[in-house]
Amino acid sequence: MSKKSDNKVLAQNKKASHDYFIEDTYECGLVLTGTEIKSLRNGKANIGDAFALIRNGEAFIHNMHISPFEQGNRFNPSDPTRARKLLLKKVEINKLLGLAKQEGYTIVPLKIYIRNGFAKLLIGLGKGKKQYDKRDTAAKRDAQRDIQRALREKQKVAR
Repeated sequence: MSKKSDNKVLAQNKKASHDYFIEDTYECGLVLTGTEIKSLRNGKANIGDAFALIRNGEAFIHNMHISPFEQGNRFNPSDPTRARKLLLKKVEINKLLGLAKQEGYTIVPLKIYIRNGFAKLLIGLGKGKKQYDKRDTAAKRDAQRDIQRALREKQKVAR
């Protein structure tokens, strides 16, 4: 009896793979209040400008925008970009904290999805790309696309 929206991606940070080398990923839960989960299920979330921080042994995500629910009541949160707590194990938080303190590393949210009825956030440990790294990645992607195109053309001719 799986729900229709299980494992459905609700919001994705497409710019993260362009700006960072993602070295490790972690799945964590979100602490939501009021009708935020209803807005999430409607796809009213944006994590393009979001970032994660660890303070006092707890992980938080900042600048994640969840629009207020239209049919919301008095429990509707008033600030759509408030800091939300991330649910991670203590071992994972300590590991992330140690790695994020290194030069050039940051914790980047990658996507929000629903798993087994709960909102989950996939975060990644990213190292910032330089401009020449971005150009190199684009060149490799274009070369791979050309190779695939040539293979398809060759298969069409062979038939």
